[in-house]
Amino acid sequence: MIISGLQKTTLLDYPNRVAATIFLGGCNMRCPFCQNYSLLEHPCCNFKPEEILAFLEKRKEILDGVCISGGEPTLHQELPEFLSQIKHLGYDIKLDSNGSKPQVLQSLIEQRLVDYVAMDVKGPLTSYSRFCGGDFADTEAVFHSINLLKSNRIPYEFRTTVAKGLHSREDILALGNLLEHSQTLYLQNFIPSNDVPDKTLQSFTLEELAQMKELLHPFIFHVHIRGE
Repeated sequence: MIISGLQKTTLLDYPNRVAATIFLGGCNMRCPFCQNYSLLEHPCCNFKPEEILAFLEKRKEILDGVCISGGEPTLHQELPEFLSQIKHLGYDIKLDSNGSKPQVLQSLIEQRLVDYVAMDVKGPLTSYSRFCGGDFADTEAVFHSINLLKSNRIPYEFRTTVAKGLHSREDILALGNLLEHSQTLYLQNFIPSNDVPDKTLQSFTLEELAQMKELLHPFIFHVHIRGE
């Protein structure tokens, strides 16, 4: 397992939890707006699992949640055992995923190894390769994961990073149709940085984000703008 990073404390990543976030390296997508691109191409293993577990053991009086992010965590065969060890310490676990491995996601839910899932939905499935770098074609897997979470077996959220120059009004409407009757969607505004692959992308204005939110309201029960 490639553990590339650790954020020791966060009040933002896990709703209603004081949490630590663990970043696993490697991903099967190459999204042009990715803020963690360094974890994808040449991920470094900076921590051993036993080091993370020892840290979490010491922080049990401070933390009550653990976020597993990436990269794409479900690519790691060692993930279930790692999550089981974290659960043994008494933590709730939130998993960040792109939904490309629905069988893994379903197994983790059935084994009660995750308590909350945040799934990144890049855009409408009809042009998914445009949003994830052109190397990912298994949209059926993404669709399966969406429907799995919509069955409300555990708390979840969908989230979409929107970037000017990539996402259009038509894309937002198609996204609404895809996620119809979902509980929660967070729109995340793209933030330009030196780390993202596509330097031509830009942020939307707050007014433009508000217009997207209104477009999505007829489809999804709760639509939020991250940081609003």
